Amino acid sequence: MTYSVAVAGASGYAGGEVLRLLAGHPDFEVRTVTASSNAGRPLSELQPHLRSLAHLTLQDTTPDILRGHEVVVLALPHGASGALTDELGDDAVVVDCGADHRLADRAAWEAFYGGPYHEPWTYGVPELPTGDGKLRERLDGATRIAAPGCNASAVSLAIAPGIASGLIDEEIVAVLAVGPSGAGKSLKVPYLASELLGSANPYAVGGSHRHIPEIQQNLRLAGAHNPTVSFTPVLVPMARGILATVTASLKPGVDRALVREAWEQAYEGEPFVQVLPEGQWPRTADVLGANTALIGVTVDEAANRVVALIAVDNLVKGTAGAAVQCLNLALGLPEGRGLTVNGVAP
Repeated sequence: MTYSVAVAGASGYAGGEVLRLLAGHPDFEVRTVTASSNAGRPLSELQPHLRSLAHLTLQDTTPDILRGHEVVVLALPHGASGALTDELGDDAVVVDCGADHRLADRAAWEAFYGGPYHEPWTYGVPELPTGDGKLRERLDGATRIAAPGCNASAVSLAIAPGIASGLIDEEIVAVLAVGPSGAGKSLKVPYLASELLGSANPYAVGGSHRHIPEIQQNLRLAGAHNPTVSFTPVLVPMARGILATVTASLKPGVDRALVREAWEQAYEGEPFVQVLPEGQWPRTADVLGANTALIGVTVDEAANRVVALIAVDNLVKGTAGAAVQCLNLALGLPEGRGLTVNGVAP
């Protein structure tokens, strides 16, 4: 069976990556692409690398245009998809790549995003450890899916095994090197090449980043009671990618030999989340274009802290790849269909 697909926000980075993955997926046919200010323009003007979809023209993003498809993927700015999803009805499987349906805590939404609050959907990080298994089980047959925030899923996957196994305290520190494509395609001064090249630029410092409550929500799913997250992202001059260094104190009396075992057991058999051999460390270059998260883990003996490093492509495993992976699970398709673990080098 081939599923008809509409992609809203198809002119942006996340929308373009969704289209790239769907174009190579044997079970999906992209029939409709929409945008806001770019409506009426050929898709090939905005996404010239998507040659197999060059016949499509961007249409207005309205419920009427999106209805009638079996799958709808929303790659819209935060705050833009919630009102739209209320009008789509129940006929399609809908994946939201924005934040509108991620948070279960209304107060957290109001504090970090603001605007109308919309109910949470099934959250889309299949490999995330939970108290009763993995989030994967909740995605089977889901019709409303919230794709994760790229930084949030990276930090959560990096440290969740320590929470789930009871080895670490709940005070988490995360520092991330992030490519600017995660901020979207809109023209803003901090993302200009002249501002980024030759520089590393921190932003959203001091607990203000919008992905913090999402990380805390994920850690609660993994078994935490009241986790805190000190989160510092740093823009670096690479188009895409996240390298997150996530640390936490070991609980008193924990045998350090259990640390590697906990991470390896948590992701045993997971094709898209892989723990590297001891002494090896992930690089963003190794996950470019792949739906893969690579994790390196060790113990800083002097500081008595677990150190977990994770590399992901923010546009693939961080967003579009996670969306397609979740669609596969929701529709009963093989989970890895249309996705690759192989990066692009050099």
